[in-house]
Amino acid sequence: MEQMVGNIVLFGFLFLFIYFVMIRPNKRARAEHQRMVDSVQPGDEVMTTGGIFGTVRSVGDEELKLEVAPGTEVRMVKRAIATRVTEDLDDDADASTEERATENA
Repeated sequence: MEQMVGNIVLFGFLFLFIYFVMIRPNKRARAEHQRMVDSVQPGDEVMTTGGIFGTVRSVGDEELKLEVAPGTEVRMVKRAIATRVTEDLDDDADASTEERATENA
């Protein structure tokens, strides 16, 4: 009987460990991604899950139009947005290009 109670307590701790290590952070990440997707507006630069960069031209309930090249728009679901591109990324890219140029000189 004592062994059975011990097993139940062990499984309880195991469930709590799995919840706090795996389930809860995953829920938080999904909620954060959903907030980011819901806040996307026309004019924002985004990167899709497929690695395509573009500018949002229009936003609907479940889909949006993304301009990937001048005059070329793609219709896609909002869930396909991986991240919003910020000016910081452009600054980092310029800095790394300058670093590579000085290394090659």
